[in-house]
Amino acid sequence: MTTAPEILFHATIVPHRSLSRRGWTVVLGGLAGLGTIAALRFALLGLWPVIACMGAEAILTAALLAVHARAGRASEVLLLEPGRLRVLRTDPAGRRSSRTLPAGWLNAVLEETPGRVPRLLLVAHGRGEEVATALGEHEKRELAQALAVALRRMREPRFDNPQLRE
Repeated sequence: MTTAPEILFHATIVPHRSLSRRGWTVVLGGLAGLGTIAALRFALLGLWPVIACMGAEAILTAALLAVHARAGRASEVLLLEPGRLRVLRTDPAGRRSSRTLPAGWLNAVLEETPGRVPRLLLVAHGRGEEVATALGEHEKRELAQALAVALRRMREPRFDNPQLRE
């Protein structure tokens, strides 16, 4: 019988999405309603070609919102276990990939670029793996700090020896 490895650190990273399914419907319904009112007004003025452009604009808007919602299904999970860190990724299409990094020499490094959100790299033996691309600057800094603390705790465990207690 095998037991599940002890998880020392767990982080789930998902892209920010403010629209729920209901919100998406409300936004599209509102745009369609406003577009219909504007199209009727242009039709009454005799400007028929504008209606075709407005229809194409509505279709493009719906398609872009659908692509945006689909991209929100991506996720990334960081699991720190004794001796290794697993990075489990799910892309918007639902395909999953896994990468295992040795945690003994692993460091969480923020790569700063002026005017841009820093990159969070997990670096071991000169090779880096970028993680948390969906997060903003503040969240990346918090994640890097929490991950650095978890890695330090894993490397420098505190043992409770009753003989050494006062």
